[in-house]
Amino acid sequence: MEKNKRTAYGSNIKLPPLEDLLFSTEQDRQDAMLEKVQNIPLEQLFSFPDHPYQVRDDDEMQKMVESVQQYGVLTPLIARPHENGGYEIIAGHRRKRAGELAGRDTMPVIVREMDDDTAVIAMVDSNCQRENVSAIEKAKAYKMKMDALKRQGKRNDLTSSQVGTKLRADEKVAQDAGESRNQIQRYIRLNELIPELQEMVEEKKLKFNPAVELSYLTPEEQEQFRDYIGSEGCTPSLSQAQQLKAASREKSFSEDKLKSIMSSHTPSILPMEQQISIPLSRIERFFPRNATAEQIIIQIIRMLEARQKARQRDFER
Repeated sequence: MEKNKRTAYGSNIKLPPLEDLLFSTEQDRQDAMLEKVQNIPLEQLFSFPDHPYQVRDDDEMQKMVESVQQYGVLTPLIARPHENGGYEIIAGHRRKRAGELAGRDTMPVIVREMDDDTAVIAMVDSNCQRENVSAIEKAKAYKMKMDALKRQGKRNDLTSSQVGTKLRADEKVAQDAGESRNQIQRYIRLNELIPELQEMVEEKKLKFNPAVELSYLTPEEQEQFRDYIGSEGCTPSLSQAQQLKAASREKSFSEDKLKSIMSSHTPSILPMEQQISIPLSRIERFFPRNATAEQIIIQIIRMLEARQKARQRDFER
């Protein structure tokens, strides 16, 4: 691919907005400086197949939309030619959505030729530094990357300079993600959960460690377990999940066994939203004397949002 230094595009820009820094890697930004940026119509940009990261229309997305409206998209998307025409997004699904919501017709894109496995690895790596990536998103992404590395076979860039041997695929994924190999394997186990239990993990109604243990149950056993906790309004402790795993391994899992294990001691109650408490005496001087608790909460949130926007403007200058 022809490589040209970017001159006009970004020549008057010193720093990209915070959202673009969060949702792109340093390698993306360095490559963007060396390659030609094209403005491509939104209708020609397609999502990556089985993209594991959700694109949510949440508060963070609204901040990205506001940034795009004010400053434009300062970090180009990375895409590859689609076999049926158009382009397949490798990095920048959230930026594309922000562009849609901001009313843009085109997006700045760097087009690269990539085979399927290289594209999978680049797609996963471009999202690994994002905040608020769920356990299930990591589970799907890590498995996609590990499978791609295995298919690639021997690669020079997987050589460890310390020992001179090839890294295992899961070791490479762990190294790039800043996780232990064991933790990567535990994340990947979550792919064995039935969709309903994966959804409970996403919604933080089922904790990570028990969920990993439950992934060893057969799909039918998981369905029995799902029905039980749905009727009882509870989730298992780690110890209970380990006992259920052992029963499945020993071929002794049954409805009676499930009830016996879950009733052996009080299961964990479904987790509530985390709360913080501030004594009124410490903050009352900042508010009108007759302000209600709800009014104080609203005012605190507004002040924090204003402070965050001010810091973002200072950072982008």
